[in-house]
Amino acid sequence: MVRNTAREIAIHLSYELSFTHKTVDALLDERLTAEAFAALAEEDALYAEPPGPKQGEYIRRLVKGVDEHGAELDGYIEKYAKGWKFARIPLVASAVMRVAMYEILYMQDIPNGAAINEAVEIAKKYETPETVKFINGILGSFVRQEIAE
Repeated sequence: MVRNTAREIAIHLSYELSFTHKTVDALLDERLTAEAFAALAEEDALYAEPPGPKQGEYIRRLVKGVDEHGAELDGYIEKYAKGWKFARIPLVASAVMRVAMYEILYMQDIPNGAAINEAVEIAKKYETPETVKFINGILGSFVRQEIAE
């Protein structure tokens, strides 16, 4: 499993956290199993191969980080979503942005440009072109305004 696949799975799990009553640990323990992947593989090729130890740790780190820093990340999204109330932003789009922002803020080994490019590419699979532009604009503004070069 490559990192962009692991990142997309982390986005799926972050999205699921938006509407489940499970704890982040319970969700990760349930979803990051060979059995769970096998059950989902027919629906989505993304789940054809369960994560290895390194990818599983990466997914866990992202999803737990997004959960722990959710209020902070949502604050940045709202700040740069000019003219939009946070509640109007699609849940998938907010999950994509949360994961990218977490990587930018807390995972120094991932270049900012890579986090943004991957987020945009993943968003293209799930969102309209207008929403993809919106995501790209917010992430670009966030990096320009918040991240010291």
